Amino acid sequence: MFIRTERSIKEFFELYPVVTIIVGINIFLWFIIDFLNLQIGAFIQGYGIGSNYWIGQGEWWRIFTPIFLHAGLMHMLFNSFSLVLFGPALEQMLGKVKFILAYIGTAATANIGIYLIESPTYAHLGASGAVFGLFGIYVYMIVFRKELIDQSSSQIIGVIVAMALVMTFVRSNISILGHLFGIFSGFIYAPLLLAGVKSYSPWARPRPRKRKYEDDDDGPQFDPNRWNKKRKMPEAIRKNMLWIIVGIIAILWLLGQANIL
Repeated sequence: MFIRTERSIKEFFELYPVVTIIVGINIFLWFIIDFLNLQIGAFIQGYGIGSNYWIGQGEWWRIFTPIFLHAGLMHMLFNSFSLVLFGPALEQMLGKVKFILAYIGTAATANIGIYLIESPTYAHLGASGAVFGLFGIYVYMIVFRKELIDQSSSQIIGVIVAMALVMTFVRSNISILGHLFGIFSGFIYAPLLLAGVKSYSPWARPRPRKRKYEDDDDGPQFDPNRWNKKRKMPEAIRKNMLWIIVGIIAILWLLGQANIL
């Protein structure tokens, strides 16, 4: 379930569009807030961070917006990588709508728990509540829906969840309540989300698109758009586009740290 076999970014996007879009939002917001340090980025973070005080003043959207904001590059990469690793199987099993509800719903529940228990001065950001929410759904599968998850995947989840919970209490600057409420809400919502779902299939692939112009016979055919066709991107570049983008961003970030830019 957690071994990625997609042959390209395009195929990954076609199979798991929600996961891809969420990761794209995470990267984009980090880029304009932390990397470019734009004024609009500061505005977004200022009005998006999960501040208990401002939530109490009626800014309810702060229950949701912190899900897409992160405290630096490593925080964003860790949560995005976790989503790429553990999100695709659930997106295929639940479908797009239920997966969005699971991701945002568990995180929002965790943020509400933080608001109710933490002090009015407490502020937080990050998608950890959502990631732990996905863990909670997997834990429910292991306990009550064993037919939906294979034994090796159950063992992987067990180890990952145990390590994540230990690190929650060991590391500093971690929202303990966010993690605990996230995994708890995923476990609680799982019966509704998993109703009627089928187990993950690693052989699922997007259906091939129909050709706009199909030959009626073996003779030469006229394509009116032939002059407008663009050359295809080289296969090596297309398959490794994600790593190329990540590499460029990393180089730019290092240059920025060295005050070259």
